[in-house]
Amino acid sequence: MRPERQSGEEAMDVVQARLPDPVPSPILRHSPSTSRSLRSVGDMPSVTFAGDMRSGSCRAESTASSFESFRRAGSRPQPVGAVARMPTRRSASERAGSQRDLRDEDARFVYVNDAARTNAPPAKFPDNSVTTTKYSVLTFIPRNLYEQFHRVAYVYFLILAALNQVPQLGVFSPVASVLPLAFVLGVTAVKDAYEDWRRHRSDKTENNRTASVLVDGVFQPKPWREIQVGELVRVVANETLPCDMVLVSTSDPTGVAYVQTINLDGESNLKTRYAKQETMSTPPEALAGLIKCEKPNRNIYGFLATVDLDGRRAVSLGTSNIMLRGCELKNTAWAIGVAVYTGRDTKVMLNNSGAPSKRSRLETHTNRETIVLAVVLTLLCTLVSLLAGIWLSDHSDELGVIPYFRKKDFSNPNEAEKYKWYGTGAQVVFTFMMAVIQFQVMIPIALFISMELVRVGQAYFMVQDEHMFDDKRQAKFQCRALNINEDLGQIKYVFSDKTGTLTENRMEFRCASVHGGDFSETDGGDADGHAVAADGVVLRPKTAVKTDPKLMAMLKDGTGAKADAARDFFLTLVTCNTIVPIIVDDDEDNDDPAAAAAKLVEYQGESPDEQALVYAAAAYGYTLVERTSGHIIIDVFGTRQRYGRRTHHLQILCFRLLFLFFWL
Repeated sequence: MRPERQSGEEAMDVVQARLPDPVPSPILRHSPSTSRSLRSVGDMPSVTFAGDMRSGSCRAESTASSFESFRRAGSRPQPVGAVARMPTRRSASERAGSQRDLRDEDARFVYVNDAARTNAPPAKFPDNSVTTTKYSVLTFIPRNLYEQFHRVAYVYFLILAALNQVPQLGVFSPVASVLPLAFVLGVTAVKDAYEDWRRHRSDKTENNRTASVLVDGVFQPKPWREIQVGELVRVVANETLPCDMVLVSTSDPTGVAYVQTINLDGESNLKTRYAKQETMSTPPEALAGLIKCEKPNRNIYGFLATVDLDGRRAVSLGTSNIMLRGCELKNTAWAIGVAVYTGRDTKVMLNNSGAPSKRSRLETHTNRETIVLAVVLTLLCTLVSLLAGIWLSDHSDELGVIPYFRKKDFSNPNEAEKYKWYGTGAQVVFTFMMAVIQFQVMIPIALFISMELVRVGQAYFMVQDEHMFDDKRQAKFQCRALNINEDLGQIKYVFSDKTGTLTENRMEFRCASVHGGDFSETDGGDADGHAVAADGVVLRPKTAVKTDPKLMAMLKDGTGAKADAARDFFLTLVTCNTIVPIIVDDDEDNDDPAAAAAKLVEYQGESPDEQALVYAAAAYGYTLVERTSGHIIIDVFGTRQRYGRRTHHLQILCFRLLFLFFWL
């Protein structure tokens, strides 16, 4: 195994030697060492995945090398100019995906930067347009009527309208009996048409958004709906991804990008995605190759593919190498990817089951009551028709002379004909129908007409309510489903899979226990945070945390084992995490000219617990200023310290084991 490993390292060195100069990352702009730290990629560390743990002898060898590197580096911070190098390792998802190969019949072949060849028949893929509407012009009337007649009351009223058309029942105005049902169906149809029109308008806006696509060697704006599989798409910071694409290059020299998947799975935390060094080494306009990936599926947490560049050895791709449609690019200046799934083949659209037909609890309860009343009405009418049949049998000899039931018409003196008589059986059926019309008020149609009008009125007043206007987004309240207005505020049970659902993923640092000492007296502490200076700009944490005066004094001027343990404690908090610092403007001090040079440091990461701990460390003087895939820079009471990836790799492992020990 060792000769193979050596050859792999030599190949990696060749790839790194061909990489272009790195592009400055936006999170480095306030660092005084930015200009000095931007070197060629040959001097920068390669991507390292913290979750990479091998089995058997590989695990033991990796652990031994980690301990050896930690022994050499020690716990002291490295100089600013020194950067440790580590070989590229694959993530766990990539290693799992490479364990089995895709068959050609189960795979999709995507030619990088060659959309015409990729979409050539018979493998023509759908365009990137999406449709979330429920109806079309041709299907609106039948499908809307089908959905409306899921209400049992409407079926009941339709039966009544049909009974009123029978001439033998003697209804004076059969047409007028249809008007109430037609009115309530029309009001509901107009309401549903308006809701679907808003979906159509939203789809049109989404499909007409523009993205930067590589055309003839130049990135040009192109509507989302025209993006094809195989094209190279470039996305800048805070933009939404137009399709599912494999990451091939980023502004970070090591190929790291951060995405926010709140539109996909509801998580507001940042996720890390990586571009392969093999694709990073080639300019986008010269990039060519073949991606063999799995066919579209609904699994948003899995991806299996390989990429073959210029006939070289295929490189495996995993979940960490794909960015899905609907995600937002964060904390990365730009990212370039090749589209592999578009339109209805994207994972977000495959998981979209369409606009649901929502039913409120009141409507569900009304359906049950309607069924019960219909059964009672049927029994009552059956009893009436049964009694009518008995009466007709007892007076069968007198029916010829009774005016209402007379069998013959004697108006013609020459011939007596039958007159309005269809037999006893038919008369019993007519009696049942007439009884239904007589007792139809048991289920009043006026009630359902009133309910539909009330829903429309409620939606209007909710939209026009000034107290529900969002000043931050300048947006009104939107009532997207008019059928569930009465369910507002009627919460009976709350099911939560974790505490973050109830706490909005907001965690606060309250106290700490260091070296057997309890530091929870934060009443007299400062809550303004600890500001640091960088390149003439004052950086202050966005979230302030109250501090313990005794602990703060110990960190500044304390001596002894307890003070050293406290410093190591906060040094571990600020380094052993996945938090990324982002420099933002202070919205509250925009009108103050003296605060123009002040900025806020916002910490974003995968866990709100880590955010709370890093904000607490910043309040106690340990401020995380910069993080890349190869090093981190922290400010300790005005002194800059730089830590390489290899230096704190073992610290993270020890911290997690220690945390697990105390947790158990």
